[in-house]
Amino acid sequence: MTDTTTRTVAVLGTGIMGGAMARNLARAGHTVRAWNRSRDKAEALTAGGVQVAGTPAEAVRDADVVLTMLFDGDTVLQVMREAAGAAREGAAWAQSTTVGLESVPELADLARTHGLLFYDAPVLGTKQPAEAGQLTVLAAGPAAGRDTVTPVFDAVGTRTLWTGEDGSTGAATRVKLVANSWVIAATTATGEALALAKGLGVDPQNFFDLIAGGPLDMGYLHAKADLVLGGRLTPPSFTVATAEKDARLIVRAGELHGVRLDVAAAGAERFARAAAAGHADEDMAAAYFASFEGGED
Repeated sequence: MTDTTTRTVAVLGTGIMGGAMARNLARAGHTVRAWNRSRDKAEALTAGGVQVAGTPAEAVRDADVVLTMLFDGDTVLQVMREAAGAAREGAAWAQSTTVGLESVPELADLARTHGLLFYDAPVLGTKQPAEAGQLTVLAAGPAAGRDTVTPVFDAVGTRTLWTGEDGSTGAATRVKLVANSWVIAATTATGEALALAKGLGVDPQNFFDLIAGGPLDMGYLHAKADLVLGGRLTPPSFTVATAEKDARLIVRAGELHGVRLDVAAAGAERFARAAAAGHADEDMAAAYFASFEGGED
């Protein structure tokens, strides 16, 4: 590399988050090659200067950094098994998919087998901050390679929180699961409060006025409530299906460490009911509909 601030980055997975991250990387001057199983989602990025690869292996060839933003740990493992052999030895792998604690060591082992520097690097934020390059990157990985990944993290986020030097421990993923447990609890509580208000014939605005400016008030409540009350659940910032996946990862993480998480478990079931009623691809706020028979109010 002649420019010490730009990188060649392979982005594997160009959904809501990965697509936005790829665009911001290209906007920052990085050379970006993207791959997505549904190629049309990747093709939409070409207007922003992103190159589209036909296979994961083609995307990662000669890349300085490989960034994975896929659905879950199994998908990441499958895709990187296709790609890792084509990556150059010493390249950095920033694994940004939210995966379970049991997946991280297996992914780190795959990286080690192929001579890749593994960074456990999930991000905090949804569609809007991803599009604005305002994510928070949670990262764990070797200090020796941080100069390689830092310009990439800076292009997609406004802050990087380093949690350790060994990505295989899942130190960053642990923080992400704790944060998502709060997001899921808040989303669940918002939906149930709105559903109860409807069932009792209470104007939701009376509830909002009651808590306004006090310790029970919060911007997230209003953001998610507005999506439900305004019927603006698409396009989603974070889908019901993904929220269910994350809730189950959180419950499993608790089980592995002797912690019972009743709210996360109930949240997973609410997301599952909403998905079964046809809301899987809507914003996670659509878990509201799980409070009603048949998934519709």
